[in-house]
Amino acid sequence: MRHLDLDLDVDFDERRLRGSVTLSFDRAAAAADADDTDDVVLILDTRELAIHGVDCVGPSGPIETSYRLGRVDPVLGASLTIPLSPDTTQVRVRYETSPDASGVQWLTAEQTAGQNHPFMFTQSQAIHARSWIPLQDSPGVRVTYAARVRTPVALRAVMGATNDPTATAGDYVCEMVQPIPSYLIALAVGDLAFQPLGERTGVYAEPSVVASAAREFEDTEAMIQATERLYGPYRWGRYDLLVLPPSFPFGGMENPRLTFATPTILAGDKSLVSLVAHELAHSWSGNLVTNATWRDFWLNEGFTTYIERRIIEELYGRPRGEMEAVLGRQVLQGDLDRLDDPDEVLHVDLTGRDPDDGMTHVPYEKGALFLLHLEERVGRPRFDEFIRDYFEAFAFQSIATADFVSYVGEHLPSVNPADIEEWIHRPGLPTSAPQPESDALCRVEAQCSAWRDGSIVAATLDTGAWTTHEWLHFLTTLPEALSLDQLSELDAAFGLTESGNSEIAHAWLLLAIHAGYSDADSQLEQYLTRIGRRKLIQPLYEALVTTPSGRERALAIYRRARPGYHPISVATIDPIVGWIS
Repeated sequence: MRHLDLDLDVDFDERRLRGSVTLSFDRAAAAADADDTDDVVLILDTRELAIHGVDCVGPSGPIETSYRLGRVDPVLGASLTIPLSPDTTQVRVRYETSPDASGVQWLTAEQTAGQNHPFMFTQSQAIHARSWIPLQDSPGVRVTYAARVRTPVALRAVMGATNDPTATAGDYVCEMVQPIPSYLIALAVGDLAFQPLGERTGVYAEPSVVASAAREFEDTEAMIQATERLYGPYRWGRYDLLVLPPSFPFGGMENPRLTFATPTILAGDKSLVSLVAHELAHSWSGNLVTNATWRDFWLNEGFTTYIERRIIEELYGRPRGEMEAVLGRQVLQGDLDRLDDPDEVLHVDLTGRDPDDGMTHVPYEKGALFLLHLEERVGRPRFDEFIRDYFEAFAFQSIATADFVSYVGEHLPSVNPADIEEWIHRPGLPTSAPQPESDALCRVEAQCSAWRDGSIVAATLDTGAWTTHEWLHFLTTLPEALSLDQLSELDAAFGLTESGNSEIAHAWLLLAIHAGYSDADSQLEQYLTRIGRRKLIQPLYEALVTTPSGRERALAIYRRARPGYHPISVATIDPIVGWIS
């Protein structure tokens, strides 16, 4: 598969995308040489799509043909097999999506910021593109695409592609001219305004959100320039951001030219814009050089996490980068404490599993530590040169872990192959793993200890200059078994229950659940019904269900919240609370 032409109508009433996709493809050498009597087929991935017909397109035009849907696999969906005649150059599939498509979320007007218009967005990673487009849904297959999308007149369609901020007719044309994997194909439709940030940057959001988002993201152009200085040119033309409604299940999604972002990073002080640095870094690691299979996911995320911290260091200074590295190491250790050995491996075996199962902190944080380890071995200047050359060598390609290992062997010959083997194929962390340190977080720990042993009261903690990262370190350093009086003292001093920072609120509410701090009950319910970001809600539900009364409460909250959650979040939370449809 080499190119897609999408033609879609967006039906909010029935929560369906309807239309067609025309697929252009290369015929394998064996197929190109086949006799007329040989069976030559095109096999596509689908999940819960209604197929209305298939046309083979050749020199004489489209001709309707037969097709066969395979057995439904609970993870992979169903294969769509299409026989090809010798002169077939394209295939057109006419179809519509299911209202419950795993890669599409439909929101009512009441579930948006403006509450005047409905909203729809897609999330294709890892293998959810097949739920809204019949295609070859593998990161090893890269395509260009064009799309025509018809919407209600009041709503704007944008894609991870070229977008015209001035178009308002309800009939939108988008194009992606660089080849990308299917998981990066993205569409959103809603009441969207646009505000430029620079000559090649801007932000889309609901009208009530766009101004605050633009203020939060005003450093985006500087981030691009910093990354270009480090790792070479930005190759995608524009870099815009789309702030989605709070139900978006992830922090961000690196769709080329248009990062999808959660509103939970709009803290008002740029303290959470490392997520923007992360998604921007994907423009090099992931979008430009892509993991060929989901076993190789660390090639996307390890590189991106490493580069994210380098961007933060360039713009905001080394101390902030050190803080984020320390916090990253902590969340990695939390995963290593709970995961089985096979899932602690960078080149994780996902045979027979949903690739979403591999999206732990291991590919992100262990992968970043591995790259930091290589940097320490060869020196930062040489390693920066290595990364620039790596992106140039594999630009617009999908590669496997073995390709990376071979490239390291050729270009960093001083690195011990046994060292690489240990990092990539063995569980846990090698004894040589870097141990990030932060003076700022050490000072936080000292204050935390002084408060816990009664040397000082909460009101005298020196928190005036604390960033989000210092607050998170303080709250996560506290033991779960705090007394109600201790939580009440902290709350009275700092108003933590009413915090508008989603990350700080998450850490505080987790402590409140463990301690049974009822003053936070109302805020917990609001938080879980307002936010759908999986990283933030999953630990709260897991903490609630540890007691019978907590499980009952979790179910009561989830019953209200579930209709507003994305299918990806629903799939995670359903088994935690024991949801029965």
